[in-house]
Amino acid sequence: MTWEHTYSGKVRDLYASPEHPGVVLMVASDRVSAFDHVLSPGIPGKGELLTRLSLWWFDQLSDVPNHLVEGEVPEEFRGRAVLAKTLEMYPVECVVRGYLTGSGWAEYRETQTVCGIGLPAGLHDGDRLPEPIYTPAWKAPMGEHDENITFERTVELVGLEAASALRDASLRVFAKASAIAEERGVILADTKFEFGADPSTGRLTLADEVLTSDSSRYWDKDEYDAGTRGLSFDKQIVRDWLAANWDKTGTPPELPQEIVDRTAARYRELIDRLTA
Repeated sequence: MTWEHTYSGKVRDLYASPEHPGVVLMVASDRVSAFDHVLSPGIPGKGELLTRLSLWWFDQLSDVPNHLVEGEVPEEFRGRAVLAKTLEMYPVECVVRGYLTGSGWAEYRETQTVCGIGLPAGLHDGDRLPEPIYTPAWKAPMGEHDENITFERTVELVGLEAASALRDASLRVFAKASAIAEERGVILADTKFEFGADPSTGRLTLADEVLTSDSSRYWDKDEYDAGTRGLSFDKQIVRDWLAANWDKTGTPPELPQEIVDRTAARYRELIDRLTA
């Protein structure tokens, strides 16, 4: 069977085959990105680790329609690829935040809002929000920055029915995933989902990766409860090093081996914690 390369994103490559219409081979690479740049070097084994984690989460969320289809993955991509149904993707990243941190914390300090949503006064970096909030983003073309948008803007983009379905599904999946993670001593601080419409049924379908260390912010619950915030099981190590060593102009510097090794170790530790 011949699979032809059709597209490469920051961290994944897509292939299609005339023998499988309506199906795409989605391959997770070892590339790592931050601040809208692909960095060098990659994280060894990252593609396989995150594919394993994503498949585990799809299994935990078996009541949510997803894009996976059964079939044999080519040997060269085994362990870091899935076969997925081609969907009519919505141009919206469905971000859900359960805690105040990152860009949300930066905005809150200025306006006491996150993506235009008003929050109580007196919150601190890393605080749990009164309830999770849905803060969608418009998926910008390759090479451009994604743009945070309001729910009302989402309605303009996809219509009220679809916008409401995206919001409700995102909050529902986040709540279930948060409970599963917390049982295993892990806090799901925030994440982003992507959805598409099944072209044959119109049904809202969870797509792309789900709840991986690339698309989510995970913290150690025991450390958090003890007062240590921001101890992440994701690529925050990369973000922090880059923020301290690059002014976000020109080409990003090469990642030190120590940062690569520490990031890979945290990816593995998260999988061990969740799936044990």
